[in-house]
Parts: sequence; structure tokens; C-alpha cells
Amino acid sequence: MDRRRPGLALERFVVDNSVVMAWGLDESSRYADVIMDLVSEAEVLVPGIWPLEFANALLVAERRKRLSEAESMRLKELVLEIPITVVSEPISRILSDILALARKYGISCYDASYLDLAMREAVPLATIDNALREAARRCRVTVMKHDRSRKA
Repeated sequence: MDRRRPGLALERFVVDNSVVMAWGLDESSRYADVIMDLVSEAEVLVPGIWPLEFANALLVAERRKRLSEAESMRLKELVLEIPITVVSEPISRILSDILALARKYGISCYDASYLDLAMREAVPLATIDNALREAARRCRVTVMKHDRSRKA
């Protein structure tokens, strides 16, 4: 079944955890809202680290009183309804290519895993993280903008 609307060219993209967490936090942004609208129309890709990163971010948000346990569970349920494709990497790639990418662009290995996935799959990246946006720009990876018809 084709989940895309006619005229929307976006078929696949990588979304990082900054966007996913914004869906459940008070400071949810227009950007995160636009990305949420797209998840039913495109294949959403995340690196293998994402499920643990998301679970940990929920836990930290609860501990810091940014989310109640009930709000955390609602966000978890929302995310479980989204058809997200988790793309795993062998440890050899993580310790070579992804580590090298993190070093080269001064970002975390977690962020480098999102950038690497977008590069390998030749798809846009959705992120709120400024350092990751800048690294993507330097790698010539398209970063999704607020307007669903435009990309950076």
C-alpha cells in the first residue's frame, strides 16, 4: 500500500532522537510537528542505536520531571505506532566508519550514526540538533526544513 499523498516526493528519511523526543516534550516545535505529519507518508529510518537512545531519553526526561511516567508511556505508544525501520550496523563499521565520521565532524558517535545512515541511504535527515545539522551540511546531506515541500 502506498502511504504517500500525490505530489509529495519524499519517500524515505532518517529521523534523529531530538525530533522524536520533541513530540512529547512541552517545547515541541513546528519543525517536529511537520516531521510528525510526514511519518505516515514516508519510510522512517533510524540507526540501530536509536531504540536504546529513545528509551534512555524517556527515562532521563522522567527523572528530570520533564515528562511524567504517564506522558512517557503515551510518547512510547505513539512511537510504537509509527512504522520505523531500524537499520543495524556491524560493530566493525561502528568502530571504523562511524567513529571516523564523529571524529571528523566533532559530533558524538550517536549523532554520527544518523548522519552515516542518511549518507549511505542517500536520504534527507530530520534533526533539531544544531551540531548534527552543521555536520550534515558539511557532508552535503539534505536536512529537512520546516516547510514539507523544501529541503535545506
